[in-house]
Amino acid sequence: MKIESSVTSISWIPSEAVRGMTRMPFDMGVAHYDEPPPDQVDDLEALREADRFRFANRLSAWIEVDDGRITGHGYSGGGHIGSTTMRLAGRVATFAAVAFPDRQHAPVVSEGWVKFVQTYGGRTGVPAPRRVKYPPFVQISAPLVWTTLSLTLYADGSSVHEVTGASPFPRHWIYDRDGKLVLKSGLVDFKDWYQRAFGSHTPWGDEDSPALVSEVETALERELSGHIMRGGTKPRISKVAQGGTLLEQGDEGSDVFLVLDGVVAVEVGGKPLGQLGPGAVLGERALIEGGRRTATVRAVTACKVATISGADLDPRMLTELAATHRREESPG
Repeated sequence: MKIESSVTSISWIPSEAVRGMTRMPFDMGVAHYDEPPPDQVDDLEALREADRFRFANRLSAWIEVDDGRITGHGYSGGGHIGSTTMRLAGRVATFAAVAFPDRQHAPVVSEGWVKFVQTYGGRTGVPAPRRVKYPPFVQISAPLVWTTLSLTLYADGSSVHEVTGASPFPRHWIYDRDGKLVLKSGLVDFKDWYQRAFGSHTPWGDEDSPALVSEVETALERELSGHIMRGGTKPRISKVAQGGTLLEQGDEGSDVFLVLDGVVAVEVGGKPLGQLGPGAVLGERALIEGGRRTATVRAVTACKVATISGADLDPRMLTELAATHRREESPG
């Protein structure tokens, strides 16, 4: 019996993710940010043709099982290269990115399972200047982007996946074997990526960057995010330093927060309840349950947060969201 599975990462540039002088082409409309990929991906090639992502890493693999024993295995997937579209003076030019060779590690075979690991990525099609320490002190070369995925297939037909490494820029979204969005990279660090993601500081130079991923927000949170960012009242955008406190249990509060970038940890009574990333909406329970914060939320990484008064949001949506955010009542 042949058992197959897959995991896919899609790498894209979210709005306002670029910093410094490199942001100028985006502000001028010459370069463009990307729309968020869909929650369900059934046709990766159609997304690529529509210029919806920069890179995609699809790790597909299979095992052969005979009477409960694994008798064969192999890779069956690979990377998909995207492109960069530039617009200037009414003209449009599309530059294909430069793909690097897939790095497919030798499978790790054990009794009852096989683990596969694949790295894919490359260099954007449009070069970018960066400072270097040697003459002429400027190098015209774009940094590299990549993800490293692992996939373990079991003889009973199940499989598990992980994100074991990723470039700190751009945003990486992870999809399961059914094409469903299941994880997101929690932090986009353009500065670190732009200065370091070259040569030896990449998987092709035998150095990877650890991946920080978070669970996917709910459909209701995505709907609320739209109201917060594109509603009638403009939210306040602020930064929270790593280790900083966004919400303190017991404090009074009437604002609602949307995590735009970074990862936060939630705890109640000093007990950790989980970590949340971009797209998470926080603070609504104080409006519904007496005006005091019901949990403490701290920044695991540096974060960017949008803040809006709860009075500017639909109370019915806040009530519905509050009912799903009772993490302290979850078993275990």
